[in-house]
Amino acid sequence: MIAIYDLMFTFTNGGFRLAVPYLEIAAGEHVAVAGPSGTGKSTLLNLIAGILVPERGTVTVDFRNIAALPDAARRAFRLQSIGFVFQNFALIDYLTVEDNILTPARIHPVLPLTLALRARARDLAAAVGMADKLARYPARLSQGEQQRVAIARALLMRPRIILADEATGNLDPANKGLILDLLFTQARDMGATVVAVTHDHDLLPRFDRTIDFRSLQGAA
Repeated sequence: MIAIYDLMFTFTNGGFRLAVPYLEIAAGEHVAVAGPSGTGKSTLLNLIAGILVPERGTVTVDFRNIAALPDAARRAFRLQSIGFVFQNFALIDYLTVEDNILTPARIHPVLPLTLALRARARDLAAAVGMADKLARYPARLSQGEQQRVAIARALLMRPRIILADEATGNLDPANKGLILDLLFTQARDMGATVVAVTHDHDLLPRFDRTIDFRSLQGAA
């Protein structure tokens, strides 16, 4: 499902370089990416999603070399095939909880905003414990509540790949387990691949495999 070869990425200010010689993740696999802060784990997710483009190498996602696609095609592919839980949530301040969950359908010109999709958004809100806050705006939510909205949004379009950047980082221990259960249950139902960055070592046994990010990187 995901294959990376000879990847090199450098931020334009030259302050950070990421090199990944080789990485493969199978369809339906649930993989945790662990390692120290500041080593490029979030950057790796952004490269897989096509938000960033490598200066060298290939990033193949669902049999497409996503790095070679034009900007509009990468964005369309991401909206249709990838559910991304951002570390900073990336909620839209002027939209309600319900409309934030529906954002992927609202911003993609060919995805219809149907009654069935609205019903799915409400079902996901209920699953993450936000059914009674559908009309609230992000400013009136705690960080944990914002995180749960971000997770529901990532699952809306039944993506083939779920990328999660510290998806449980702002949740208490009980809710961490509940959210991870939801993430894995939805992934199994959709046959989706999960790649999750986490610093929580207690969660690692829940995954099929853990990648030590330090050992993944090659010499630049």
